[in-house]
Amino acid sequence: MHVTILTLGSRGDVQPFIALGVGLKQAGYRVKIASQATFESDIRSYDLEFALMSGNPKEGIESEAGQAMLRTKNPIDFVRRMGDLLEPIMESVLLDSWQACQETDAIIGGGFPFWGFDIAEKLGVPFYYAYLTPSYPTKNFPNAVTPPHLEKLGSIYNQFSYTFTNLLFWQFFRKPINQFRKSILNLPPTGFRQNAFTKMEDAKINYLIGCSASVTPKPKDWPNRVHLTGYWFLDTPDNFIPPTDLVNFLEAGSPPVYIGFGSMAGEEAQNIAEIALSALAKTQQRGIFLSGWGSIKNSDLPDTVFQIDNIPHSWLFPKMACIVHHGGAGTTAATFRAGVPNVIIPFFGDQQFWAYQAAKLGVSPPIIDRKNLTVETLAQAITNAVENQSIRENAASLGEKIRSEDGVKEVVEIFNSRNW
Repeated sequence: MHVTILTLGSRGDVQPFIALGVGLKQAGYRVKIASQATFESDIRSYDLEFALMSGNPKEGIESEAGQAMLRTKNPIDFVRRMGDLLEPIMESVLLDSWQACQETDAIIGGGFPFWGFDIAEKLGVPFYYAYLTPSYPTKNFPNAVTPPHLEKLGSIYNQFSYTFTNLLFWQFFRKPINQFRKSILNLPPTGFRQNAFTKMEDAKINYLIGCSASVTPKPKDWPNRVHLTGYWFLDTPDNFIPPTDLVNFLEAGSPPVYIGFGSMAGEEAQNIAEIALSALAKTQQRGIFLSGWGSIKNSDLPDTVFQIDNIPHSWLFPKMACIVHHGGAGTTAATFRAGVPNVIIPFFGDQQFWAYQAAKLGVSPPIIDRKNLTVETLAQAITNAVENQSIRENAASLGEKIRSEDGVKEVVEIFNSRNW
């Protein structure tokens, strides 16, 4: 059986779907992953088929418009800016998705590409909508892109947050999706009230949520077709050899503090990098800096800080004293699994949700709002994460639970249970 996975975004967004692809292939499925060119070599290195989806979300995020999107805390403005950012490439992305799904037996829409449902409707094949956040409607907590602390408003607000967010999201993408349905798929348009998300509900599709019940327990009001499977991790390749200078740095002193902020760029990233370096110096901690986000050069760094490119989180994170990051789903999951404390400074999207969950679980100090980010506040948080015994014990305990789970295996069993 042939499964096509549609996925776009950063490495943290895409890598879990590579892990799914590897698991499905090992179970005997033929797997194709359609994504941007950035991940072609990664996908092919696991002997998975690759199909190109045009455009580069990383370039969009790093643009002036993309950075403005990251700075907004208003969910309405965030979705509007996302729509503006993606509009120029949507036509080619939709066409590429359609071409990638030819002769497939099932489609997984990985995160953003909900239009896989339209393609599945045309082809008459099953569609699975896959999230990295628990974003199926529930009375227990609000949608992950809305302020998480508003869960205190109760079940009515929580439930409404999903309806509102889906309608908002659909409003900004309705035009290109309906044009695609008309010109390519020869299907009738989807309306405002009967939108893509309500249609998926009416079709009773399966939802795959790559998150651990140890982090967010499965709500009782979710139907059985919503599967909280556990995280989808891509383990360190057997042939991975870490850089010798990195190994020497790690062995030369105490466990360092990892600092990385993914897609941050421009002046704000530079400011955060400078604050982080000063906070490390103030706390007398050694550091690992992820390159590419703060315009920091090796020549600017003290001997106590080492800069790295892409290193498997599964190898590096367990060796850290704590992980300072933006709260992206992939980085947060890897930190939980490693069993070390988080220090999260969220910026946009679901990052607030993950920061809130980490603090609730006691594996992180309180959230640092970026407007309150100073050398002093970050230094206090790092010291708390490294020295607070309760936080360290909670993080270690959560790591043990997550390492005992196998989310990819759960998804494979869901596919195997289908009468193909």
